[in-house]
Amino acid sequence: MAGFRLGPDDSEISQQQSRAAPADLISDDDRSVAADSWSIKSDYGSTLDDDQRHADAAEDLSAANLRAPSDYSSDKEEPDSDGVTSMLGLQSYWDAAYADELVNFREHGHAGEVWFGANVMEVVAAWTKTLCIDVSQGRMPNHVDNNKVEYVEQGHKFLSGWSVLDIGTGNGLLLQELSKQGFSDLTGTDYSEGAIDLARNLANRDGLPNINFLVDDILETKLERQFQLVVDKGTLDAVGLHPDGAIKRLVYWDSVSRLMAPGGILVITSCNNTKDELVQEVENFNQRTGVTQDQEGCKDTAPLLQYLSHVRTYPTFMFGGSVGSRVATVAFIRN
Repeated sequence: MAGFRLGPDDSEISQQQSRAAPADLISDDDRSVAADSWSIKSDYGSTLDDDQRHADAAEDLSAANLRAPSDYSSDKEEPDSDGVTSMLGLQSYWDAAYADELVNFREHGHAGEVWFGANVMEVVAAWTKTLCIDVSQGRMPNHVDNNKVEYVEQGHKFLSGWSVLDIGTGNGLLLQELSKQGFSDLTGTDYSEGAIDLARNLANRDGLPNINFLVDDILETKLERQFQLVVDKGTLDAVGLHPDGAIKRLVYWDSVSRLMAPGGILVITSCNNTKDELVQEVENFNQRTGVTQDQEGCKDTAPLLQYLSHVRTYPTFMFGGSVGSRVATVAFIRN
């Protein structure tokens, strides 16, 4: 059964809407052009491989009897009533938001919004540290006991060799928090140049110039490196809020799995998906991609991504007889 979700407070919604269209930062025409860059043919360019991945995703949706995506050419058009969409799924929103936050940083030194809040970010970083140390030491538990996340003695010697990628890094503060936990090989990517500009400025200000920040779209990533740890805090949520979110989520999982080194870990934090929904989405991905031939020519299902653990310390609440949390953080390992 799909879990329930709570949206942001009304005050947060009004604040996001007021930030979404600062008249002195971006025009309607510019916003339309920026929204177009969310399509598979983005401003990073288009290749035959990108077109093929889009076609494959559409075919998968058709085979699964899911709703066909609409052909949106700008964020001015009306979204499908059947789907849940939002301006937070459009690059034009984030370009405008980070342009605003860059101004605030330059004038007042503000770091900008911490998506999901600073407490969640700190929990994610500390919990991820414990998980990665366990994996480094050969322990592969069904779950990590995070009722009390404790400092692991000599943990830095295990973490220094981990390569880390934060997709949709935004202002880069999650990477700064991971640096405090002992990770040192850190890369952050975002499709918004404003976000990367802000992240670099903040890292330099805070004495962390060695964090590498790159403009890159996870749906058409140009990265050729694989990473031992990939983290996502809210990016899948934004992808799913695009009018063509169903197709883009399929492309997302394909791209993320390619960026994970064998034995690598994905830690994904979401406010729009429950732990069970994320696990089910990964199982669906495995079913699409995990059928191989063994030496005798028989089909054998080999899951590419496997559930590893999830955070259990977020506050929970009861609604309609069901217990849930506003945020889910789930880890998967690449076989």
